[in-house]
Amino acid sequence: MRVLIAEDEPALAALLAKGLRRRAMAVDVALDGGEALERLAVDDYDVLVLDRDLPEVHGDEVCRRLAAGRARVRILMLTAAAAPTERVAGLNLGADDYLPKPFDYDELVARVLALGRRAQAPLPPVLERAGIRLDSGRRQAFRDGTYLPLSLKEFGILEALLAADGTVVSSERLLESVWDANADPFTNTVRVTLSKLRSKLGKPDVVETVIGSGYRIS
Repeated sequence: MRVLIAEDEPALAALLAKGLRRRAMAVDVALDGGEALERLAVDDYDVLVLDRDLPEVHGDEVCRRLAAGRARVRILMLTAAAAPTERVAGLNLGADDYLPKPFDYDELVARVLALGRRAQAPLPPVLERAGIRLDSGRRQAFRDGTYLPLSLKEFGILEALLAADGTVVSSERLLESVWDANADPFTNTVRVTLSKLRSKLGKPDVVETVIGSGYRIS
């Protein structure tokens, strides 16, 4: 899942990003509304965590532009204004969900995950193929009943390949969905991570390289 956090308090933005990355999400941060719109125009995000009181371009205006452009991204609006009229106003602007500050962090994560499921084609909570069983909710993966101690990036790649259900997933798509905007598009990080994943999956190798196209689990 790809998430953009638009929050003008750097410490809070960094804290949120760190926590969501621990849940194997690819997370970018924008510190004002203008930067958020620029990132949204370039990258395909599943969820936008949007502080309502942003500088440069107000969060309300960011929401309006996304709604007018029929953007796919789901919006979780954060604000210190918790009155029912404020929540209604935020939802009427086009937000999909609304969370007043201060908020419970676990609740925020749960709401981001719920919005992410709505932004993507529905997937079963447990993915299975070629003897591999991946439980997204518990962040656990097994092959033939043996637990796989995967890193967050290895887990993300395996999840993307299993979700593709045998179709080819390009390196570019894996980079976009598992890494954040700081990833170098010319790096070999996908290939290196896939090599480590293959090693942990063991033999026989179930990850097929399709020359010139990408990878799939056959």
